[in-house]
Amino acid sequence: MKQVKMKTSIRILAILFGLFLSVGAFAQSTIIGQVTDASGEPIIGATVRVAGQGGGVITDIDGNFSIKAEPGSMLSVSYIGYKTVETAASQNMKIALQDDSQLLEDVVVIGYGTVKKGDLTGSVSAMKPDDMSKGITNNAADMLVGKVAGVDVITSGGAPGSGSQIRIRGGSSLNASNDPLLVIDGLTIDNNTATGMSNVLAMINPNDIETFNILKDASATAIYGSRASNGVIIITTKKGKKGSGPKFSYNGDVTVSTTQKRYEVLNGDEYRALVGKVIGESGVAMLGNANTDWQDEIFRTAVSTSHNLSMTGGLKNMPYRVSIGYQSDQGIIKNSFMNRFNASVNLAPSFLDDHLNFNITAKYMAEKDRYVDSGAAIGGALSMDPTRPVMDDSEPYKWLGGYWQNIVSANFSDPSWAYTKNPNAPQNPVAYLEQNECYAHSNDFTANVEVDYKIHGFEDLRLHASYGGQYTASRQSDINSPYGYSNNYYGWDGRTYYWKYSITANAYAQYTHTFGAHYIDVMAGAEESHYHRSGYNIGQGTDPYTGEANNPALRNETEWATHNSLVSYFGRLNYTLLDRYMLTATIRADGSSRFADGHKWGYFPSVALAWKINDEKFMKNIKWWNEFKLRLGWGQTGQQDIGYDFLYTPLYVNSNSYAQYPFGDTYYYTMRPNKYNPDLTWETTTTWNAGLDFAFLNNRITANIDAYYRETTDLIQEVALPTLMNFGQRMAQNIGSLENYGVEFTVGAKPIVTKDFVWDVQYNVAWNHNEITELIGGDEDYYVESGSTISRGNSTHVQAHTVGQPANSFWVYQQVYDENGKPLEGVYVDRDGNGIINNDDRYFYKSPAADVFMGLTMKFTYKNWDLSTAFRASLGNYVYYDFLSNRAAVSASGLYSNSAFTNTTQAAVDLGFSGTNGTEYYLSDYFVRNASYLKCTNITLGYSFPALLKYAGQDYFSGRIFATVQNPFIITKYKGLDPEVAGGIDRNPYPRPFSVQIGLNLNF
Repeated sequence: MKQVKMKTSIRILAILFGLFLSVGAFAQSTIIGQVTDASGEPIIGATVRVAGQGGGVITDIDGNFSIKAEPGSMLSVSYIGYKTVETAASQNMKIALQDDSQLLEDVVVIGYGTVKKGDLTGSVSAMKPDDMSKGITNNAADMLVGKVAGVDVITSGGAPGSGSQIRIRGGSSLNASNDPLLVIDGLTIDNNTATGMSNVLAMINPNDIETFNILKDASATAIYGSRASNGVIIITTKKGKKGSGPKFSYNGDVTVSTTQKRYEVLNGDEYRALVGKVIGESGVAMLGNANTDWQDEIFRTAVSTSHNLSMTGGLKNMPYRVSIGYQSDQGIIKNSFMNRFNASVNLAPSFLDDHLNFNITAKYMAEKDRYVDSGAAIGGALSMDPTRPVMDDSEPYKWLGGYWQNIVSANFSDPSWAYTKNPNAPQNPVAYLEQNECYAHSNDFTANVEVDYKIHGFEDLRLHASYGGQYTASRQSDINSPYGYSNNYYGWDGRTYYWKYSITANAYAQYTHTFGAHYIDVMAGAEESHYHRSGYNIGQGTDPYTGEANNPALRNETEWATHNSLVSYFGRLNYTLLDRYMLTATIRADGSSRFADGHKWGYFPSVALAWKINDEKFMKNIKWWNEFKLRLGWGQTGQQDIGYDFLYTPLYVNSNSYAQYPFGDTYYYTMRPNKYNPDLTWETTTTWNAGLDFAFLNNRITANIDAYYRETTDLIQEVALPTLMNFGQRMAQNIGSLENYGVEFTVGAKPIVTKDFVWDVQYNVAWNHNEITELIGGDEDYYVESGSTISRGNSTHVQAHTVGQPANSFWVYQQVYDENGKPLEGVYVDRDGNGIINNDDRYFYKSPAADVFMGLTMKFTYKNWDLSTAFRASLGNYVYYDFLSNRAAVSASGLYSNSAFTNTTQAAVDLGFSGTNGTEYYLSDYFVRNASYLKCTNITLGYSFPALLKYAGQDYFSGRIFATVQNPFIITKYKGLDPEVAGGIDRNPYPRPFSVQIGLNLNF
C-alpha cells in the first residue's frame, strides 16, 4: 500500500472510533464504497454521512466504508485538508477527494492590494477571529492578545473600554510613537486618541471584524513608508455576498465582573497595634475606633451587557452588510462606566460585467464614559487611615460633605467656612468617587469609498482609487464639588473640547500578466493625507461668598489647533518564475510637513525573495509535506510621528493672563516663542528578515519561523538643553540608534480529527532582544531619564536610556543584604569604588520589556459542544513594585507626617525600613521585581444548536449559547496586583477584573 505511514499512525485512533459509529437515519440499503485522494491513494478516517443528518461512519485503513442509506440520497464525504464532496448514494462507490488548497489560496490584504497567502514574500500574519475562542472582547485589540507571534498586546487596565499598548517586534523608537499603523478597510487611521474617548479603536465594533493582517518586516511594511517602522495592522470588516437573501445575526451577552486580587494593607486593629509599637500610646490616642476596609468601599461587582445585530445579503450585483451594536460596561470601581453605540454599513456593488467595482464603508460610533482616577480612588484606599469611618456627622466635617477627612483650619472669604482638607493627607476615596464627576461624550464617523476598474479589452490593467476620512468630536466635563478634596470651597466646573479630522486620497494603477513561465504584477500610485486636530478647555471655580471666579481657564488662552500632511508616491513589483521563485520590490517616497526643507522627503525601499521548495521535483513525491517555502527580505521604513507638527520652525503662541503687559489701563496678551529644531529629521529603521513556512498532512499541521534584525538610526529623543541655547529646557533631537533582533515561531495543528471530535491547537512564541547602540551628546556614561515617575521622592525616575542596555532599563542602586538575605536599608554597592554613594553608583538593571512571550489557544469540539481555552506567558519582564516602595518607611515619621496617618502593608513592616536615614531607599534594585507570568486569558464552553424553526424550506434560529470565564488565574512570583504592567512602574493601576460571561448567538 502506498499510503504514507505518517498519515496511517495519526489516523489509527480515528479508525477505533469509527468501528462503532455506523448509523443510518432511515436507510433501507447498505451502501459500500471507497474514498481516495486525487492520485487514488486510500484516505483513512474520512467521515461519510447522509447529508443533513448526524452520525455517519469513518473509512477504514483501506479507505473503505459501509453505510445504511437510501439509494439516490446525498452522501457527504469530508476529511481535513480536502474539499468536502456531496454525491448520490449508489453501490460500489468510488469517491475521490481533491486537495483543499484554500489555505494557500486565501487572499491576504497587504498594502494597496492583495496577494494569495501562498505567494507571500514578507513576514505577514493573517488571523481570522474565532467566535468560539475569542473570549471577552471589548475592542479590536483584545482579539490580538496572545494570538500572533511577535505581537505583544498589554491592555491598559480594567477600566471600561480601556485601550491597549501594542508592540510588534519590540519598540523601534525612544521618544517617538511605538504604536503600529492602523489601516481599517483601506483607510489609514489617526492614532491620536481624542480627549474623552476611551481608545482609538473604539470606532470599530469587534463583531464586525473579518480578518487581521499584521505586516511585521520591512519588505511588507515599506510600502507604507514613514508610518510603518512599528509594523502595520490591517483590519478588514465583514461584507455581504452576491445573490444571497438577507440573513440576520444576533450576538448578545451579559458579563459579571469582580476583583480577582486586592492589595494587602493593614486593617484597623493591625494598624492600631503597629502605631502603638512604633509611636506609642500617644499615637494610638490620635487614631479612630473604626475598622474600615477602604477597598471594599470603592470596589463593586459590575454587570455589563452587549447586543449586536447584523443583516447580510446581496441585491443582484450589490452585496451589503449593515450592523448595529450597543455595549454597556460597568467598571469594578464604583461610578465608572462606558456606554457605546456602533453602526456600520458596507456596500460592494459591481457594474459592467464585474469590470467596475465599488467598496463603500461607513462607520459611526457614539460613546459616553464616566471616568475615575484610579490613582485617587485606589491610591486613597491604600493610604487612608483604616481606623477612620467613611462618614462623620460632626461639625468640622460638614465642610467636606460629611465625609471623614484630615482637616486643617480654613482661611477663605467666607468666615463661617471654618475647616478645609489637609492637602498633604491621603484623600478619602469614597468622597472622591461621590464628589467628583468626569463625564465624556465622543462621536466618530469614518467612511471610505474605493473604486476599482478593469480596463475593457485589456483586463490585465486595473485602475484603483479611494477617498476617505475620519471625523471625531469629543467633550469632557470635570465637576468637583466645593465640599470635595480637590478645590475645596471653590469647586470646579470645567469642559474640554477636542476635534480631529483626516482626509486621505490615493490612486494607483496595477498591471498583471503571465508570460509563459513568468508572472509579473506591477503597481504604481500616489497618496495624499491631511490630519487636523484642535481643541480648547474652559472652566473655573467660584467663591461662594463673593461670586468671583477662581483660577479660570479661558478659551482665548487655551485654544489650540495643529495639522500635518503627507504626500507620497509608491510602487511595487511582484515577479514569479515557474510559480515557485518569487521577487517583490517596493519603493515609497514620503514628504512630511513635520520637517524643514532639506529633511522633508524620505525614501523607503524594500526587496524580498521567496522560494517554494515543495514545488521542486525532488519534493514532488513527498505527499505528506504540502508547503515548504523560504523567505528572505530587506527594507527600510521611517518614523515621523514625533508628537510635534511644527518643531522645525520658530513658532510664537499666546501667553496666559499672568504674562499680560499693561499699556495705560489696558492689559495685553504677550506672545512667547516655542522651542524649535530645524535640523530634526526622520528616524529610519532597516530590517533584515528570513523565514520558513511549513505545512504537513494536507495542511493539518502548519508552521512558520522567522528571524529578524532591525536597526533604527537618527533616534528622536527629548534631551536637556544648555541654558539660554533655545526656548525650552528639553527638546527633541536625533541622538542615536537602537537595535532589535529576535526569532518568532508559530504552529497550528489538529492532533485529533474524527467525525464527532476535533482538537485544534494554536501556539506561538517570540524572543526579542532590544538594545540602544548609540546616544549622541555625551560620554560613554551618558544617559537620558525615561519612563513614569515613582511615588517617592520628588518627580523621581528609576528608568533611563543608555548605550548597551534595553530602552527604559531600570536605573537603581545595587542592594546589599545581610547574612540572612535581608536587605540592609541604605546600604548599596559602591560600584565606582570612591567611597561615596551617589548617582554614579546607580546601574542599569533589567527591563520592563519581556524577553519571551507566548500564546496558546486550544479548542475542542465534540458534536455540537465546544470547549476552548487561551493562555499567554511573558518571561523576563521586570516591574518596579511602587506599592511596596511607597509604604516601606515604617517609622514614626513614615506613619504619621503632616498631621495625618498613612496606612502600610505587612510586607513593609517585615522589611524593616524606616525611611529616616536619608539614603533614598526607594532607588534600590530590591524593588525591581521579576514579573514573569503565565495567564489563563479565558475558558469558554459553548453549545451550537440546529435550527429551531423550519418554514418554507428555510432554517431559522440556529445558533450557539456559551459561557466564558475571563482571567480565571495567573501563575507568577510577583507579589503585586498584576504582573502585566505597561511601562514597568506598578503604580495604582485600575485592576483587570475576573469576569464571567453568558452569551447567545442567533442566525435567522
